[in-house]
Amino acid sequence: VQLQASGGGLVQAGGSLRLSCAASGRTGSSYAMGWFRQAPEKEREFVARISLSGGGTTYADSAKGRFIISRDNAKNTVYLQMNNLKPEDTAVYYCAAAPNYRSDYQSLLAYDYWGQGTQVTVSS
Repeated sequence: VQLQASGGGLVQAGGSLRLSCAASGRTGSSYAMGWFRQAPEKEREFVARISLSGGGTTYADSAKGRFIISRDNAKNTVYLQMNNLKPEDTAVYYCAAAPNYRSDYQSLLAYDYWGQGTQVTVSS
């Protein structure tokens, strides 16, 4: 499975961005999908996860109420709508794919495939 993340950029605080992650290759739409982020000199952290069907979503506390994860399985694409962005959201954002049965989806170890990352910069 190959994952291609896009949609990052520079935005002012309070603004919005929508990230996309296109999956291709072997059964690209057969996985739960997650978004992680990594700020400079910090560890990569969980942001959001969506189940294979799209019926189950989970968010990090930092993302609740501001970010929305969704997916379009017909397009093999997962989205992360980010609203009311804050400077502390500045990071490289990565999408990742995990077998749907794994329950430790806030852990990097649950994910088998990773995209290349897209930079999000929020100015104050």
